[in-house]
Parts: sequence; C-alpha cells; structure tokens
Amino acid sequence: MGAQDRWTRLLDALGERGSLGSGEAAELVDCSVSTVRRDLDTLDRQMLLTRTHGGAALGAVTHALPLSYRTTSRAGRKERIAKAAADLIPPGSTVGINGGSTTSVVARELSVRSGPAEETGAPALTVVTNAINIAVELAIRPRIKLVVTGGIARTNSYDLVGPLAALPVQGLSLDYAVLGVDAVHPHFGAATRDQEAATADRALAERAATVIVVADSSKLGRRAFAQICPTGSLSVLVTDSGAPKEITEEFGQRNVDVLCV
Repeated sequence: MGAQDRWTRLLDALGERGSLGSGEAAELVDCSVSTVRRDLDTLDRQMLLTRTHGGAALGAVTHALPLSYRTTSRAGRKERIAKAAADLIPPGSTVGINGGSTTSVVARELSVRSGPAEETGAPALTVVTNAINIAVELAIRPRIKLVVTGGIARTNSYDLVGPLAALPVQGLSLDYAVLGVDAVHPHFGAATRDQEAATADRALAERAATVIVVADSSKLGRRAFAQICPTGSLSVLVTDSGAPKEITEEFGQRNVDVLCV
C-alpha cells in the first residue's frame, strides 16, 4: 500500500473513531509502527490531525477531508458510479453538478463524451456548478457551456458555498442535478455535514427535473447533519454493488430508481 493510500485510510478511520493508537493504525494499514508514526507526523504537519502520546486524534481537523484524499478513497467504486451516472445524461442537457470526489469524476466523464451538436455550434452540454475544480476542467472544453456560481470557497474542498452560491441558480431551469452527498437514507433523504454546502446543493436539486445522487454503499442508510433534499425529491440513486439489498429495496419502494454498479 502506497503512502497516499495509507494516509487516506488513516484519515477515514480517524473520522469514524475520533482517535487511533499507533499500533492500531499500523494494523489498519498493514505496515510497521515506525512507518505509521512517520505517516502520522506527516499528516500532523499538514494540520490534518493532532499527534497524541502513542497515536493521533481528530483535534483541529475539520469535519471534511480534503478532496485530494477523498478522491483516492474507494476509487474503483467511484469510477463505476460516475460512468453509470454520466450515461443517464443525454447530449444537449442542462445539468447542475455540486462539488465532491465522485461528482468530479462524473464531470470528467461528461466532458469527454461527444454530442450531436457539432455542426450547429450549439453546446453539447450546459453545466452549472459550484465546484472550482470542475469549472477549471470544463472551462477548456469549447463545446460545453459553463455556468459557475459565486460563493465562499470551503477550506477542505473546491466547492463554493453560502448565499452567493445559491442565488444565481434560482432563475435557472435544469434537466438534471448530479449530487454527491455525505449520507443518503430512505427516510431522511440526501444530506451533508455542512449546512452552507447543503444550501448550495439544495438550490441545484430544486431547479432540476431529475435529481441523481451518486454515493458509494458506505453512505447508504446513514444520516448527516444538514438535509439537501427529502427522499421524495430524488429520482435516481447510483451506488456500488456492495449496497445492502434491504436499503436499496426501501429506496425502490419510495419511487427512487437504484442503479448498483
């Protein structure tokens, strides 16, 4: 396991448990205690955790891991989910995409797909996003019409939040919204840990005819602090094949189409 993979796993575990001992951490990433101590020291210097006597704790770490770490976590699942979600969006559509590791891959998939509008000069796709990294990637695609919201950049991700992220979306009409989430529950809908992020994401969902949630199976059946939209507003849930059958069936009973890839 490479250093980046070890760091991602350690940060994920800290997010779930709150603290880790050096021995516990070494067993988790299958390396020596001396190696894991160096890893913890590196992450402490990056202010992603707080070193303690014998291990590490969340300490000053904020509620969300940096996107660069989250992108490598469960990368294979996210690629499959993103490709399946992109397949649902036909050329010529207007689509809102929020920030996140999986939605970034969806945007990349959409950016390389050809559409039927080359001869007319019309855009192959119109994308509305509050994610800086997605905007940068799509800005060089001449056949994609790009609309970027305003807002305040979040410290540990590339998405823009706050009133300036939500207000520009109010007058728009979207065919699709593709949402990355922290949790999605059959009873409580799609949610995220950050209230300001939820406001920006909700604006996209409310303007879309079809709401597609992309979430790996670890996020299913969970609740998070701030609701983005209720289950009744969701159209499609794209997840991986590890999704518990009882949860996917419950989504189906609530008229949400579930794709397990």
